[in-house]
Amino acid sequence: MVGVDDVINKLSTVIDPDLNKDIVSMGMIKDLDLNSGNLKFTLELTTPACPFNEEIEADVRKAIDELDGIKNLDMNVTAKVMEGRSLDADESMKTVKNIIAVASGKGGVGKSTVALNLALALSRTGAKVGLLDADIYGPSIPLMLGMKNAAMQVEDKKLQPPESNGIKVVSFGFFAEQEHQAAIYRGPIISGIVKQFLVDTNWTDLDYLIVDLPPGTGDIPLTLAQTIPITGILVVTTPQDVASSVASKAIGMFDKLNVPMLGVVENMSYFECSKCNEKHYIFGKGGAEKISKKHNMPFLGSIPLNSGIMEGSDLGKPVMITQPDSPSAEAFTAAAKNVAAQCSIQHYKMKEEAEAEAKWDGLSPEARQKILVGLIDEMVTLGGNIAPEDENKTWAELEHAIQDAIIPHLFGESKVQTTPTTS
Repeated sequence: MVGVDDVINKLSTVIDPDLNKDIVSMGMIKDLDLNSGNLKFTLELTTPACPFNEEIEADVRKAIDELDGIKNLDMNVTAKVMEGRSLDADESMKTVKNIIAVASGKGGVGKSTVALNLALALSRTGAKVGLLDADIYGPSIPLMLGMKNAAMQVEDKKLQPPESNGIKVVSFGFFAEQEHQAAIYRGPIISGIVKQFLVDTNWTDLDYLIVDLPPGTGDIPLTLAQTIPITGILVVTTPQDVASSVASKAIGMFDKLNVPMLGVVENMSYFECSKCNEKHYIFGKGGAEKISKKHNMPFLGSIPLNSGIMEGSDLGKPVMITQPDSPSAEAFTAAAKNVAAQCSIQHYKMKEEAEAEAKWDGLSPEARQKILVGLIDEMVTLGGNIAPEDENKTWAELEHAIQDAIIPHLFGESKVQTTPTTS
């Protein structure tokens, strides 16, 4: 007769494709009950925007079907967004589970359009989403959402963000007549405005806060990275080399600040002719994939060139709202799901790193030395260097590259797939 242990063991064979871990060890099976062959449990996904939710659900049903003695299956599928950043280190924004900064090396790549439609796509999956327009000099989100007349109120010393299409929105564009006034401020004042938008806004219970950064590597990206722990950076580029090469410089800045890179999205990837159905690569091809390979970061999606995207933005009617079933909206949705998956991966990477820190700090210098000796050749390949004194360093004192190399040796293999091949 089939028992609970048999069910658990069988469900342990189902692997989450993004996280490379079984669903039982990740705690995705809740409230399991087995009574006279009647099986009931909840499958709790790591995000409502999981790109593999249908695949995982099908794998679970198939696994249960292979068990003899199960008469009926009552499976409830839910989702709970994981925290992809350290909330313990962020007293001011504890109710925001993930902060995703959307960056680009240069202007004109459609970064704000991508940020807006990704936010809307995540919201359509059922996630609670906020959007912060951090481009103080050229805020465009109010225009793109048709919120030119919106205003922010202050209650209990907190800015209250207005809502549009289910997402909370904050922009400097709500505070000035942007058609007539230029934001002429020096760096410290700009940094102060961004900090206030972050920590003095009522971001209540958000799963994802999308931050639309200005292009380049100036004060605002630095302020964000140094003010609060964030889940990671999403880089937006276009296919041509001039855009991707400048984007690499932005990636280099965030690498120096030890901010995780979630991946890269390519905007204006191609134009698909409605008459011949052929794809025309107007701005070249493969720029984002080159960045992905060069920096060992996931390629999360391609957004086609479409006049409807531009027209919708100018009219305050984003394509995710006006044409939710269009190829453009489907591309944004696919990219948003991949971004959400990367946030879940960051959550489990943080857990893994915390376990690694406890394990490393508990080892003797002799045991540490044995691990480090085995890493010498590997670190030469990676361009790193192991020093004799590293065996006496705590986990926090080790270089990040050395930490990454040590983790597989502490656990046998890395438990989290860090650069999935999503597209």
